[in-house]
Amino acid sequence: MDKPEKKFSTGAISAAIWKNSGTSKTGQAVEFRTISLQRRYKDKNDEWQSTNSLRLNDLPKAALVLNKAYEYLILRDTDSAEEEVFEEIVM
Repeated sequence: MDKPEKKFSTGAISAAIWKNSGTSKTGQAVEFRTISLQRRYKDKNDEWQSTNSLRLNDLPKAALVLNKAYEYLILRDTDSAEEEVFEEIVM
């Protein structure tokens, strides 16, 4: 499985940015990004699981990590070198 380009998390909630490539309607190669949102939790057997279903109390954290992902995508400098920090913990 590929690693995301960038990941923002706070508590059990995280947003990951994925770099994708494809072909436009005109046949040109294009690059685009998608964002996934997940919540981690432990099941009855104490095993870590993930879901994209959120609880009421998860919404402020989801908004925070999604805003950070948006900020990263809007403000990133495409000409700069790759950033070394893969995951940012948001408080």
